[in-house]
Amino acid sequence: MAQWQKQEQFGFEDILYEKRLGVAKISFNRPKVLNAFRTNTLREVIGALNDAWTDRTTGVIVLTGTGTKAFTTGADMVTREPGGYKGAGGGLSLVEAHGEVIRLIRTIPKPVIAAVNGYAVGGGHVFHVVCDLSIAADTARFSQVGPKYGSFDAGFGSAYLAHVVGEKKAREIWYLCRQYSAQEALQMGLVNMVVPADKLEEEVDKVCDEILAMSPYSIAMIKQSINGSTDFIWGLHHEASLALKLYYATEESQEGTKAFLEKRAPDFSRFRVAEKE
Repeated sequence: MAQWQKQEQFGFEDILYEKRLGVAKISFNRPKVLNAFRTNTLREVIGALNDAWTDRTTGVIVLTGTGTKAFTTGADMVTREPGGYKGAGGGLSLVEAHGEVIRLIRTIPKPVIAAVNGYAVGGGHVFHVVCDLSIAADTARFSQVGPKYGSFDAGFGSAYLAHVVGEKKAREIWYLCRQYSAQEALQMGLVNMVVPADKLEEEVDKVCDEILAMSPYSIAMIKQSINGSTDFIWGLHHEASLALKLYYATEESQEGTKAFLEKRAPDFSRFRVAEKE
């Protein structure tokens, strides 16, 4: 196994940031909430990605979660409030930070590998989708939940997903919010490979080493070339992010949040009934 060195100089609270020769690893580190992220978490991921970008000795980046239960289950609903999520504090909001993580994953001229060690849900599911490669433990589970809880990703989380798995499957994933096994994810092309959970780190190390044996400039050019066919999604993504901020302030969205926190099924039926004149 690789010998990792923790990058303690950054003082990260919500993530672990480690390096070994040629590889930087970013781990969501909030296992008590299944590695759900808050605004601060994403700001730290942004900091780590920027460091990995500028570190000329780093050729591959791994994104994963601590523990064996979750990659990340998306935004921490406990921090959600009318109009968005807590923790903006004059900096990027959670929605803005989520978009910035996606931008960095897409544009950093180095492969970003998602090592999916458990649940990849909601906004966390989007992260693994936009990574260059996804390697999943056989215990991993994948799902979208936005329409259940008054949220959505009408940018890369849906438009790019349709390019990965096809429009019919993307509609199924979003409309039904079902959970898929690692093998089902492999069959639909959502992940590149599935390995036994206890072999995930070993397989990711192997893939990293294979990439590190390649010409870094060639890899960077291939990444940007492949990205070129879907870069039009940026316009959709920015527009959707603005719409999401407005949607979070509505009663319909808040019903999803309340249902989650109260551990009950949401009731959206009244939002399909026309108001009386």
